[in-house]
Amino acid sequence: MKLGLHYWTYSTPADPAAIAPTLAETATLAEQAGVSAFTVMDHYFQMEAQAPAEEPMLEGYTTLGYLAAKTERMTLGLLVTGVMYRHPGLLAKIVTTLDVLSGGRARLGIGASWYEREQRGLGVPVVPVAERFERLEETLRICRQMWSDDNGTFDGKHYQLAETLNSPQPLTRPHPPVMIGGGGEQKTLRLVARYADACNLFGTSPADVAHKLDVLRRHCDTEGRPYDRIEKTVLMMRPPLVDPDAFLTDVAGYADLGVTEVQTMPDRHPVEFTHGLADRILPRLADLGG
Repeated sequence: MKLGLHYWTYSTPADPAAIAPTLAETATLAEQAGVSAFTVMDHYFQMEAQAPAEEPMLEGYTTLGYLAAKTERMTLGLLVTGVMYRHPGLLAKIVTTLDVLSGGRARLGIGASWYEREQRGLGVPVVPVAERFERLEETLRICRQMWSDDNGTFDGKHYQLAETLNSPQPLTRPHPPVMIGGGGEQKTLRLVARYADACNLFGTSPADVAHKLDVLRRHCDTEGRPYDRIEKTVLMMRPPLVDPDAFLTDVAGYADLGVTEVQTMPDRHPVEFTHGLADRILPRLADLGG
């Protein structure tokens, strides 16, 4: 079982000047301890359900570029890119740039986006949910085309590209892994079956994840896609250091379902949290399948 660290807040320590060194120290420690993936959010305001919107937040891909220079082995990505925040042609180029500069460690995590306060606040178009999913599907198709030998046009309902030139191509071939986040049973998981290399589900419980994976399997059958070709990942809701035994019991349950990566989020100073992962969680993860 692989462990990813999802760095979701920049509020600790409180001094903005400490954000960069704390982020770098956390990522370095995580990589040394055996964390396999490092992700940050694609938000511009902090999520109101977690903390006040006014709390510090950094732009995600700039942050990953910084981390690419501070790390050597971990996969880097957003959990997950909001489809409304970047034109898909530019998004493909951004992820390509990260992949080249990180030595082939980029992953495109993407979803339909949802946080309307930051969209309205910053002038991002707010469109109906159905349209967001249409744009998500076109974005996935555009990224695939730009990461191929096809430099031709793309003529979609929402996006029209006269030329899908992308040079250099990513180091990761055939392309950086595409991970779609979310558990929507009618649209999101259908897009996973059609386009994704990996899914990311909320780890509310092994039983809930088992249900979502059953839905994904049915979509794969409909799409003619081998279910086993899709990597299953889970964002854990349970804090790992409060009760390591309970956390690892949940992880074992996910491993039994075929999940190969779980992500966890700091619930204290991120450096302290990462030391705790290294001492109390990662040595025991090695015994779990996935």
